[in-house]
Amino acid sequence: MSDRPAGADAGLGAALRAAEATLASAGVPSPRADAELLAAHLLGIGRGEVQVAAILGRPAPAGFAELVARRAARIPLQHLTGTAPFRGLELAVGPGVFVPRPETEQVAQVAIDAAAARPGDQVLVVDLCTGSGAIALAVAHEVPGALVHAVELDAAAHAWAERNVAALSAGRVRLHRGDARTALAALDGTVDVVVSNPPYVPPGAVPVDPEVAEHDPAVALYGLGADGLEVPRGIVAAAARLLRPGGLLVLEHAEVQDAAARAMVDATGLFGPAETQPDLTGRARMVVARRSDAGRRPPATALDVEHSPS
Repeated sequence: MSDRPAGADAGLGAALRAAEATLASAGVPSPRADAELLAAHLLGIGRGEVQVAAILGRPAPAGFAELVARRAARIPLQHLTGTAPFRGLELAVGPGVFVPRPETEQVAQVAIDAAAARPGDQVLVVDLCTGSGAIALAVAHEVPGALVHAVELDAAAHAWAERNVAALSAGRVRLHRGDARTALAALDGTVDVVVSNPPYVPPGAVPVDPEVAEHDPAVALYGLGADGLEVPRGIVAAAARLLRPGGLLVLEHAEVQDAAARAMVDATGLFGPAETQPDLTGRARMVVARRSDAGRRPPATALDVEHSPS
């Protein structure tokens, strides 16, 4: 009896079917897609080309069964391929950084639309808690006149963002390692758009999916405080400091936090009425508000909006 993994010598079509069954049994939500993406990663081709290769009876790539087994153990697909798609960009990701999600693409869209609508040759955008750099890089890529400052405190996430900025920003994203609450003081009152996907999960709400609970860094998930909104409150205060009058805040939150997020922004007295906007699935996903002409600034807070080893 052979000790080789099942599917190691199979044609690609049979290997994909076996992989789909293995991943489905393991509870992977999109088993066929993940199997095809793993094969595409190993072959260095697109997913559509994998489907064609399977029809043509091409062999499965070396190492495919082993990679499927790791995915069946609920290691994130993006950790296995080393990349995550985001609005047409391919971001480098892995252990130590939050994997960008499709729902955040609409958060980026609102920031992009606001930046693109700003008259003049240059628009100033700040992405707080940038993680992998996804939102910052999307804005820079899609708004040619944008200069984007991205802030990340966590050492591991900053390293991933640095890699992505070097590869993808064409010099239009400036990455800063620092506390989002106090960063970029030189830009106070001048920024057109502040956008953030901060940690916001309440402490008792452990994510169900093993890919999130066991592999996304806790610093990128849990927003502190009983409601999970202590970190977002720090982001709101920073946005009030950074934005020019009329500048826009775009802040991601969980779908159950919409009313609390609006109240959090409105309580500052420094923004126009906060509004909730949906993601592409229709779920309440972000609070959006414009900086008012109110003269007072938010009080200083002792909260560290992110906790990280140096």
